[in-house]
Amino acid sequence: MFNSGWNCAQSVLSVFCEDSGLKKETAMKLATGFGAGMARKQEVCGAVTGAIMVIGLKHGQANEGDKEAKEATYRLTWELLARFSAKHGSCLCRELLEDCDLSTTAGQKYFKENDLHNKICAKCVRGAVHILEDIL
Repeated sequence: MFNSGWNCAQSVLSVFCEDSGLKKETAMKLATGFGAGMARKQEVCGAVTGAIMVIGLKHGQANEGDKEAKEATYRLTWELLARFSAKHGSCLCRELLEDCDLSTTAGQKYFKENDLHNKICAKCVRGAVHILEDIL
């Protein structure tokens, strides 16, 4: 998915659509704005936000007062964040991509010319999926 032009969040969420009963089209729309750390703002990595959505789909709170579901979701999200950071050095897109500013044309050019898509981002997508497979 990631190598076909979908963003990092979409790529992670798509892997788990069938298991969660989420329509792929809905998932792709839902995750669109989370790519590149939320619309190229380079906040939390899109692979991480996609993974958090998957955790929510599986364990999230659906009923008022269901504190057990909320706590399970928070616990798994904390575990995801800790493991992703340990593996990749951060959960923040701007830190993962170092000084590459995706909000600028120059930064986007640098990203392409230096193949950061494959060197960094693809590894983050795979890492998030593997962590999810392990903790779910």
